[in-house]
Amino acid sequence: MSDKITNWTFADDAMIESAIRRNASRRELLQMMTAGGIAALTASTIFGRATSAVAATPAKGGSIKVAGFTSSTADTLDPAKASHSTDYVRCCAFYNRLTFLDSRGETRMELAESIESPDAKVWTIKLRKGVTFHDGKTLTSADVIFSLKRHLDPAVGSKVNALAKQMVGFKAVDDATVEITLESPNADLPTILAIHHFMIVADGTSDFSKGNGTGAFICQEFQPGIRSIAVRNQNYWKGTGPYLDSFEFFAIADETARVNALLSGDIQIGGNLSPRSLRVLENNPAAKLFISKLGTYTDLNLRLDMAPGDKQGVAEGFKYLMNREAIQKSVLRGLAEIANDHPIPATSKYFNGELKQRAFDPERAKSLFQKAGVLGQEIHITASEAASSSLDYAAVLQQAASDIGLKIAIDRVPADGYWSNHWLKDAVHFGNINARPTPDILFSLLYKSDAPWNESRYKSEKFDSMLLEARGMLDEAKRKEIYGEMQDMICNEAGTAIPAFMSNVDGVSPKLRGLEPNPLGGMMGFAFAEYVWLES
Repeated sequence: MSDKITNWTFADDAMIESAIRRNASRRELLQMMTAGGIAALTASTIFGRATSAVAATPAKGGSIKVAGFTSSTADTLDPAKASHSTDYVRCCAFYNRLTFLDSRGETRMELAESIESPDAKVWTIKLRKGVTFHDGKTLTSADVIFSLKRHLDPAVGSKVNALAKQMVGFKAVDDATVEITLESPNADLPTILAIHHFMIVADGTSDFSKGNGTGAFICQEFQPGIRSIAVRNQNYWKGTGPYLDSFEFFAIADETARVNALLSGDIQIGGNLSPRSLRVLENNPAAKLFISKLGTYTDLNLRLDMAPGDKQGVAEGFKYLMNREAIQKSVLRGLAEIANDHPIPATSKYFNGELKQRAFDPERAKSLFQKAGVLGQEIHITASEAASSSLDYAAVLQQAASDIGLKIAIDRVPADGYWSNHWLKDAVHFGNINARPTPDILFSLLYKSDAPWNESRYKSEKFDSMLLEARGMLDEAKRKEIYGEMQDMICNEAGTAIPAFMSNVDGVSPKLRGLEPNPLGGMMGFAFAEYVWLES
């Protein structure tokens, strides 16, 4: 075998770097490379190159520009109201959470020094000392209580109200100790507190335009729908980081323009690129690929309270009309794992491996559509660049529908305003859901009857009661059994068709260092700003 690399790409380099960060052994890494047709000598070269990239020493200084894929005048610096990646990036820069998830998905302490409970119902949180907000105020238990209780106030409109409702008691034991009482036991509370919406804000905050938090960066400028500029917090409590002097964040909705900006050096990170952009970026020295295997997915949502989803069999028909293999191989270029119409990926310890995989079955879909009386009708599907790859999904679906005599019209709408004007509102539309660390969080946000992001308006009293039962279950085997049945219910009863779990691809400058995968999403769980640096 020749030592010449024939099919190895920057995407493969990125996957090797990701594996090193997960502490894969040298033997495992070499097996990955030789399986890709790489000879031993060349594999050693690639291994050395990837190891050097991971081990680079952080350097302070410099500024970067980062382009996400969606933005609107509804952009916010209020963590409770954050609804997409642009909001998450800014909140991660300006605020901190009580806990955070590391690259392995393990829950680590951040503003909390410890979080403990003898029964998973009453929790004691000890806060770190010496933490200050950007305005100089010292962090106290009052800030934590104010931040958490905001999610319970209907006037706030918190995106995680359904998760926060389980918190029924708050007590400031002293300035550095908080006691939280839950409605019922939940062993996942420390992990729940690591999601983006539970950032800690200063007690009494009503104006969020300044982003006054304890985070690594201070907000210098914030123009919703346009851009934000953040500068290093010189008094950051962690002592290490951030390394950048500043960063500017904005959105470039058009992916081709986003890729071109990356290649020209106008931006140093281009977030959330689709697989079709790999053809342009692979083997181009002006950019590198950062690939994260997550539980992120784009789904087709049929509202069960609106036509045509309110007709029995229609939602099921669309699930059978999903050509998952074509989506995985052609649309996502293999950077995906086939899903089964529920949000739990195979990497989760709670994944139901006994649930039969739904096959691509156009004839069965046709029969269901005929019984529902919709086969001769035109069904409109709303799609947008805002929901990753949804336009490509829609095209695959449209072709399959045409073959059985179903008419599908794709209503392509701008990315700007998609999440506020179309998502959750249109009868048939696409969503894009970032990874969440536990089934309880996913089910509470997306499928509980009163869930804030109940995309198909799925309602089941049985599901709701099972969710509550599993939440307090200390018997892991029984908990897995309950979650397994809930996956079955979502797969067969909800109006969400989930064809694949997508690997996230970010395009980055070759000079950018420090990125690591994170289970909360691309761009290091949207918290890249605190950890990245520019190669000197």
